[in-house]
Amino acid sequence: QVQLVESGGGLVQAGGSLRLSCAASGRTFSTYAMGWFRQAPGKERELLAGISRSGSNTRYADSVKGRFTISRDNAKNTVYLQMNSLKPEDTAVYYCAATTSALPPTTRFSYGYWGQGTQVTVSS
Repeated sequence: QVQLVESGGGLVQAGGSLRLSCAASGRTFSTYAMGWFRQAPGKERELLAGISRSGSNTRYADSVKGRFTISRDNAKNTVYLQMNSLKPEDTAVYYCAATTSALPPTTRFSYGYWGQGTQVTVSS
């Protein structure tokens, strides 16, 4: 089992950047593929980016491709989401999630472990 804690959210102006972190408990972090999701009010939770156990494979939603970068440091039990060129429509609660799959699935139902979320607000 793994516990996840996100940090790094906040208020930023459009065009700015933020880096989210997700710290995982336990010594088996490298056995989980990880994903970053977000959920805006009235909308479904959507996958933004996923990364494989080793970090060698990544995937991105079209809405963030070229602007967001997912990475992980297995020695620090942490996964990151670097967000650049932020837009007001990026405003949402951001969640990290873990799955025992080797590669990151595209559906949120495949992730069994979730953090509590961190708010990101982008002002225009």
